[in-house]
Amino acid sequence: MVMVVNLQVNLGGLIMPNPVTDASGTFAAGREYADFVDVSRMGAVTTKGVSLHGWEGNASPRIAETPSGMLNSIGLQNPGVEHLCQVDLPWIKSQGVPSIVNVSGHSIEEYVAVLEYLEQDGQADAYEINISCPNVDAGGLTFGTHVPSVEKVVGACRAVATKPMIVKLSPNVTDIVEIALAAEASGADAISLINTLLGMAVDAKTRRPVLARVVGGLSGPAVKPVALRMVWQVHKAVKVPILGMGGISTGTDAVEFMLAGATAVAVGTANFVNPHAENDVLDGIIRYCEEQGVSDVNDLIGGLMC
Repeated sequence: MVMVVNLQVNLGGLIMPNPVTDASGTFAAGREYADFVDVSRMGAVTTKGVSLHGWEGNASPRIAETPSGMLNSIGLQNPGVEHLCQVDLPWIKSQGVPSIVNVSGHSIEEYVAVLEYLEQDGQADAYEINISCPNVDAGGLTFGTHVPSVEKVVGACRAVATKPMIVKLSPNVTDIVEIALAAEASGADAISLINTLLGMAVDAKTRRPVLARVVGGLSGPAVKPVALRMVWQVHKAVKVPILGMGGISTGTDAVEFMLAGATAVAVGTANFVNPHAENDVLDGIIRYCEEQGVSDVNDLIGGLMC
């Protein structure tokens, strides 16, 4: 007799048929992977970061392979929210899965404007507020590394957003719990972590940085121990659910994040190595539950024994 596993999870009001989505920026809007992955099996599709108007992104080279990871300095290149609503969100809806729109901005006013557009459009099922963007008005200070900035941008977004709002945190802080508590207090329905770690690569032959902008975001298996630690810390401190990510390549990786406190997980860099990764991770979770006699995936959340 095959065990039937309940895979449905509630991520801050977003009901997902299973706990697996993609990490923003690694899956475009899903259409680009549709030849390799059954997108309709995903718990949700998380879009690439979207701004009010299109951003060109950073100069090349802007991707570099590192040991067990990848550096990227894409610069949130995107065609803007109007294109997302006209082209990408209808396609996601045709797949029968929820959409999580990653919202980006260089000012609080831009975050609000993007959300106002999405609210009027009405197709998005949830928002992931990326507060790892540089605040141009504050001289480039990243919104998510400073408690007062977190409170201002999350509070402003909350005043506009009627859909579930997931706040994506930067790991490049001294105290991730302090930042998470500020996001929760300011209206976050869920916390997404971690974003990439700041890193760089050097070409010894040319004696130059590999990336045009010198530094970039490190992702992949190399960051998994840091991501697990932060998910565990934040889970113990906040009451809202967590979307965990950072080096997830297999179902076992995903289960580890759920045991540490994540309600749902996002697959990122693995998509570049294995275009089937989204489905493979889901199948791995199901196998784990069947082997361990777990009939409800929610029983894994926060189940770490320590």
